[in-house]
Amino acid sequence: MSVSFSVLDLAPVVSGSTSGQALRNTLDLARHTERLGFHRYWLAEHHAMPGIASSATAVLIGQVAAATSEMRVGSGGVMLPNHAPMVVAEQFGTLEALYPGRIDLGLGRAPGTDQATARALRRSPDALSVDDFPEQVIELRGYFGADSTVTPAAGNEPPIWLLGSSGYSARLAGLLGMPFAFAHHFSAANTVPALQLYRDSFRPGALDEPYSMIGVAVTAAESDERARELAAPQALSFLRLRQGAPGPLPTPEETAAYPYTPLDRQMIDSRVAEQVVGGPETVRKDMDALIERTAVNEVMVMTQVYDHADRLRSYDILADLYSASLGPR
Repeated sequence: MSVSFSVLDLAPVVSGSTSGQALRNTLDLARHTERLGFHRYWLAEHHAMPGIASSATAVLIGQVAAATSEMRVGSGGVMLPNHAPMVVAEQFGTLEALYPGRIDLGLGRAPGTDQATARALRRSPDALSVDDFPEQVIELRGYFGADSTVTPAAGNEPPIWLLGSSGYSARLAGLLGMPFAFAHHFSAANTVPALQLYRDSFRPGALDEPYSMIGVAVTAAESDERARELAAPQALSFLRLRQGAPGPLPTPEETAAYPYTPLDRQMIDSRVAEQVVGGPETVRKDMDALIERTAVNEVMVMTQVYDHADRLRSYDILADLYSASLGPR
């Protein structure tokens, strides 16, 4: 099964801890997964979220790249409507100049936050529409050109990916001949249709052939029962987000004591059913089936559990299962 495995990190802030510890955990996880042979390490941009510390994405990418030596590091992704394209070009041109051949620039078209926060980021409500996303992408790419006067972006263009959870970015990535990453971890029902649309729309551009990746939520442990226990706080965190009350990743004790309604249970069960959660045999079976169904080139794994040691162990188990698909340890 010829696929690569990579890491998606939101630098989760857990209940009773701090964002500083979350960021130190990110650096530790990056070093750990590089040793395991994972291909790339991406950080996600979210804002005004008490449980996510990766909001200054470009800054954190630089720190992760400095803490590692070979793994590709990038954004999964930068939400382009939040930023002036020239600023993004300067940031990622700087990163590419410092770490040549190791930086990825993944772009999304959603704000990744509420509208009030998005306005505070961009300081112009007229600039927040996702409808001008194609023009923003083209403008951004122009700043990396050899004839650009934007230093250090000029001549330092990293590979640019389009990210999405629907067909819009899938089609655009295909038409522009760019690599495409789909957010299976929160839009599983749209995964296969979007990937097919990407392949059907593909025209040679930055790539000669389509290249696709999916983000997958994975919790691996010694047994199915233990994995379900570890995945429960993340499910509660997602429930609270949907209820408009985001917070740090709850403790196992908070999770067990939460007064779930039948509707809450239904939403959580539906959420977990879209993830890969289990002991080694279950993880291998479910991951193989997902790869076969989607025919992707790469899987980007996001693991959100309360204890950092359990998070490291989850990646260990996955690396043991797919050692032939990972780089040398």
